[in-house]
Amino acid sequence: MYAQSKPVKRILLGQSVPLTGAADQIRLAYMNGAKMYFDAINDKGGVAGHKIEVKVLDDGYEGAKAGANAKVFIDGGMDALFGFACTANCDAAFAQTKASGTPLFAPLAASDKLHDPASTNVFHVRPALSDEAYKVARHCATLNQDRIAVFAEDDAMGRAGLEAVIQALVDLKRPPLVASVLSPVNSDKVDPAVATLLKAQPQAIIQISLFNSAAAFIRKARQGGYGGQFLTFSVVGIDPLFTALGKEIGGIVISQVVPSPRSPGTPIIKEYLDVLNQTDQAPSYESVEGYIAARAFAEGVRRSMAGGGKADRAGLQKAFESMSDVDIGGFRVNLRAKNTHQCVP
Repeated sequence: MYAQSKPVKRILLGQSVPLTGAADQIRLAYMNGAKMYFDAINDKGGVAGHKIEVKVLDDGYEGAKAGANAKVFIDGGMDALFGFACTANCDAAFAQTKASGTPLFAPLAASDKLHDPASTNVFHVRPALSDEAYKVARHCATLNQDRIAVFAEDDAMGRAGLEAVIQALVDLKRPPLVASVLSPVNSDKVDPAVATLLKAQPQAIIQISLFNSAAAFIRKARQGGYGGQFLTFSVVGIDPLFTALGKEIGGIVISQVVPSPRSPGTPIIKEYLDVLNQTDQAPSYESVEGYIAARAFAEGVRRSMAGGGKADRAGLQKAFESMSDVDIGGFRVNLRAKNTHQCVP
């Protein structure tokens, strides 16, 4: 008589990301960083005997498609939604979770309304857009830069980021923006935006855009004689921005929300690089963020099963609510962080 092996227990996650479209390079790196951790932990038997599996669907950077994907995942019985990317897409996914209470874990570039305490089933690894805006605006204040302008893409992320910068200047009691412009998404058609902002003679230009538009704007503005400061939000994608600009990237301030992938002195980065070296992936900030998000999710799974609990939607919800200040290899995670200008590393 043959011995029967125990059935493998699985925790199922649904992830909708732009595998095509404007943000594919950035979001693929995030997805692959998370996959790298989940593969590594699954190879060791999973978390308390549970393997974590991720079903991925493409949304092409379209909010409506991301919402439809979220519904497919929820109706299919996924235990949680994980790593949805882009502001409109995260909002659309959240709308689909309301009836079922499905946890929405580690959304990337979510709107600030998803950081509201009323959004009880949303759990964040990265700070809010308003946190980044505050830190960037405070950096300008430290340098006594009073004439600030904003270049933003004309989408949900760009508009939310613009509003966050305006509010940050109010909170810091700084002068209002001298100019702002919304430009086509993922486009090098930036000449009108350059003309408008340079006419206002800003000392610093804050960008809320993806790398293609950001690089085009920086290059055209410099060609137009602009010698002031450029600052960008972390969503820009530092590695593809570097590829796009090359040596021209010098002097640009880029906000980041995770430690540098090239700083092994931080325990989580040493762990990340040890795992990365067993793959064909390249290190990146986005990959690190995905890895940390996956590791934080696994910690939630472990907590949900402590004392005989279950890693179902309700169990995960309760576990994530307990993770208000967790050390993930030297990186502090507060999944229910409020919109209080938390530190951006």
